[in-house]
Amino acid sequence: MRRLKNSLLIALVAVCALAQNSSLSVLTPAVKRVGARLACLCGSCNNSVADCAMLHCHYSSPAREKIAGMLAAGASDDQIVDTFRKERGLQALIVPPAEGFNILAWIMPFVAIAMGLGGIWLFMKKIRKPAVVSEADPEMLARYRERIEKDLSKLD
Repeated sequence: MRRLKNSLLIALVAVCALAQNSSLSVLTPAVKRVGARLACLCGSCNNSVADCAMLHCHYSSPAREKIAGMLAAGASDDQIVDTFRKERGLQALIVPPAEGFNILAWIMPFVAIAMGLGGIWLFMKKIRKPAVVSEADPEMLARYRERIEKDLSKLD
C-alpha cells in the first residue's frame, strides 16, 4: 500500500513538472521582449504578458504561444504588437502610445505636480507676507494714552 502511494505521488509530481515545463518552454527571451509591451488582460493582475505569474492564465499563456508562433513565422515585434492592438484595442498595450488624446496620460502627472507646487508657493507667499500697519490717528492715540494713565492711577 505504501509503495502504491509513493508511486502515485511520484507520478503526480512528474505530471505537474511536465505541465509547467510546457508553458515555460514558450517563454523565450524573444517572447519576453514582445510580451513586455503587451498587458495581461486576465483581469486578475496588472502585469504584462511576459511577467504574468499565474499558472495557466487564460490570457497570457495563449498570448505567449501566439507570440512564439508569430516570431517563428518571421513577424517583427512591431507587427505582433500591432496584431494584438487590432484585436483588443489600446487596452492590449501595457503603455499607452504618446499620440493624440493619450498624450494627456503622459503630460497630466507633470501638470498636476506643477500646479501643486504653484499652489504651495502661493500659500507660502501669502503666509510670509508682512502685515500692513496703517498710521494711527494722533487724536485716537492721545485718548488711549489718557485712558491708560487713568487706569494706572486707579491701580495705585
